Amino acid sequence: MLFSTLRGSAAAALILCAALPALAEAPAAKAPAKGHTAKPAVKTARLAPAKKTPPPPAEPVLATADETQIAASERAYLGDYACEFKESVHIDKHPKVAGYIDVAWKKQVFTMKPVLSSTGALRLEDVTGRTLMIQIANKSMLLDTKIGQRLLDDCVHPEQARLMAEARAAKINDPEAEAAAEARNSLGITPTAGK
Repeated sequence: MLFSTLRGSAAAALILCAALPALAEAPAAKAPAKGHTAKPAVKTARLAPAKKTPPPPAEPVLATADETQIAASERAYLGDYACEFKESVHIDKHPKVAGYIDVAWKKQVFTMKPVLSSTGALRLEDVTGRTLMIQIANKSMLLDTKIGQRLLDDCVHPEQARLMAEARAAKINDPEAEAAAEARNSLGITPTAGK
């Protein structure tokens, strides 16, 4: 029994000796001012809240495209468009559902439903209702329908650039056709020289 008590005391002494250097390095606590009680110093490590990345938006459920929508999707110019201010946009067929178009701009991809308008313009309508891309003969533009503002303008696909060059060449080669087109678009008033 004496031996076990000595062994316990020796172990306690060793633990105390190991803790002495750490206690010697600890700063001395200030004595509290008269009439005040000492508050224990509690240090808590503040961890920065972990930044949670938002989950990707759920992929919209796309209805099966009818023949009109599929025909409209075939009229969309696929590939890269050069836009104003050195911006660009890329248009491609939707990888999973026929008759839909994906419009990629910056780090966003909009799934669009192609619709032919009565004016001949091709409307690519965002299935979420956020954006709209309009493709006309000489350019395309991307609009934010929620705020009513253009996101991109003067976007030209190589095919649109080719068609515009052909139209310019045709005008130069046939000045009578240009004059006839101007007459059709005018009010029919011919300016006269002063008398």
